[in-house]
Amino acid sequence: MKKNLLSVLILVLLIVNIALSAVMMISVVGTNKKTAAMIDSVVAVMNLELYGPGSSADVPLADVYVHDVGTLTIALAPTVNEDGTSGKSVYIVFDLSLQINTKHEDYAALGANIGEKDSLIKDAVTRVVSSHTAAECGPDLDEGIRDEILRALQDLFQSKFIFKIAISGVKIGS
Repeated sequence: MKKNLLSVLILVLLIVNIALSAVMMISVVGTNKKTAAMIDSVVAVMNLELYGPGSSADVPLADVYVHDVGTLTIALAPTVNEDGTSGKSVYIVFDLSLQINTKHEDYAALGANIGEKDSLIKDAVTRVVSSHTAAECGPDLDEGIRDEILRALQDLFQSKFIFKIAISGVKIGS
């Protein structure tokens, strides 16, 4: 009799375990679908940011012309000390290159002789970078500042044939 009672108890516990596992799986699957949908939307937003203003995802390397603007030395916006006085002058030095899509419709008119417009390019970059402080620029120019520079250049030429910029050799000092 004890053996049968123990077998029945084990069978009942097994059935309860299966029922609770089924309830748990149903709730987990629903939550998992919602989590997967949220992750998909976050990935879509990150992908848009990844290929935002400097989107080079659809430009083959064979169609890219790299124009070296040269080394720029720009005075950064002064920082204000706690007592209200202006801090010392800080400069940033970096090399700037533009990546240009040679298959863009505006390349023939604007990009073919871009070397003649280096002074306009340097002026646009100087206006953007000089409005930031050394803390905002960080040890390497922030992605947000790089995007601002790209948008300023695209606004200058009123075209998106310049699709990306490359900044290297960043040095900040007084």
